[in-house]
Amino acid sequence: MPVQSVPRYAYLGPEGTFTEAALLSLPESDSVEAVPYPTVPAALDAVRCGECAAAVVAMESSVEGAVTATMDELATGEPLVIVRELLLPISFALLARPGTRLEDIKTVASHTVAGPQCRRWLGEHLPDARWEAATSNAHAAGQVRDGVYDAALAGAFAADRYGLVVLADAVHDVDGAQTRFVQVTRPGAIPDRTGLDKTSVTVGLQDNHPGELMEILEHFATRGVNLCRIESRPTGQGMGSYFFFIDCEGHIADARVGDALSGLRRSCANVRYLGSYPRADGRGSPVRRGTSDDEFDEAAKWVASVRDGKAC
Repeated sequence: MPVQSVPRYAYLGPEGTFTEAALLSLPESDSVEAVPYPTVPAALDAVRCGECAAAVVAMESSVEGAVTATMDELATGEPLVIVRELLLPISFALLARPGTRLEDIKTVASHTVAGPQCRRWLGEHLPDARWEAATSNAHAAGQVRDGVYDAALAGAFAADRYGLVVLADAVHDVDGAQTRFVQVTRPGAIPDRTGLDKTSVTVGLQDNHPGELMEILEHFATRGVNLCRIESRPTGQGMGSYFFFIDCEGHIADARVGDALSGLRRSCANVRYLGSYPRADGRGSPVRRGTSDDEFDEAAKWVASVRDGKAC
């Protein structure tokens, strides 16, 4: 029998990032090859071109909000779909070369999302140190190993990988922080609905007339679809031109969600479906009266009967 190749999953590298930790938490992680890429766009492009079967990328932080590189790539690049989301607890440590003292540190590097999460701690303990942005926390750790910077903010688990020591643990300003990661693939079969699902789309404004955002939201509200998140991002086509990134409760197979997306498609510009997938937090809202699949089906049958002259 032919040897089956091992699926390759892309992630923001190098080794030792929180993204790698999220990937390794997947149920199938033991049977895939984790492949690091230097940036989020590079990881997603690896899926688009077929180098990798999937990618795991950060979507948002509970402290710092959206990871805009991921949002913009999913909204504007060649289509990909989200098939799973993961929530990873985030705890930062200060890593340095062996023998380094706290008072020796003049530069601290980290990913752009990590630095602000440790701002108060840095201000209190390293007020004279300069913070520098890196493409990832693990990349920052590697630069500390190579002598480029004095210290890095990263997960404590990255210390051994880069020959560093933990000078201080739990240096974040907010306890209980989480980052939401998503697993994306090329468009294909949609995960089955579980009853506790989330659907993501991006929506552009048609002509930016008064009340247009309200009209977008009404497609969800009138069908009883609860929104989990809505954020605006610039389209890059001029000042004041935006699209909206929307997460809502439910699955595209749910009548109320499918009907809402149908309404968006008819009335809005550049609607892009980004996937329906199980919620990582397992939470959901009760289905409002009049918006269940059975009630949508009954209403459709009534309309058909009226059109046939059999009901009024």
